[in-house]
Amino acid sequence: MYIILLTVAIVIALFATARMSRDGQAPGLVDGRLTPCPGAPHCVCSEYPDAAEHFVEPLDIASPDADNPSARLRAAIVELGGIVRSERADYISATFASSLFGFVDDLEIRIDQQAAKIHFRSSSRIGYNDMGVNRKRVEALKQRFLQSAAAS
Repeated sequence: MYIILLTVAIVIALFATARMSRDGQAPGLVDGRLTPCPGAPHCVCSEYPDAAEHFVEPLDIASPDADNPSARLRAAIVELGGIVRSERADYISATFASSLFGFVDDLEIRIDQQAAKIHFRSSSRIGYNDMGVNRKRVEALKQRFLQSAAAS
């Protein structure tokens, strides 16, 4: 009986915590760059190579104006189940929710036209460890983006 009550309490707590993760928004740009990751391992970012635990490679783009990376990135986000929350020429913010409990993660993309690079930041809004979900999401997004470029 106690095990059933404990299990129910844990499930209720997980749903409540996931609900809390729905409030908030992506941190946005700081001095024209994506925000650095916090100390927790639930975040990856391509802007800060010295933060090795959080670092993911940015994407190189040959001609950022000619191939419309924003449209291809937006399409890749939607294909992966994300929702684009805001967009401008050099920045996209999107959210992804986990399938079971609905925990919300933020994905941010900065298109650096001068350096011809696309930078990524993906982070869980709450919790400590994401079991590599954000890193896998960024890698899947990069793969979709590259596949769409090859198909063009």
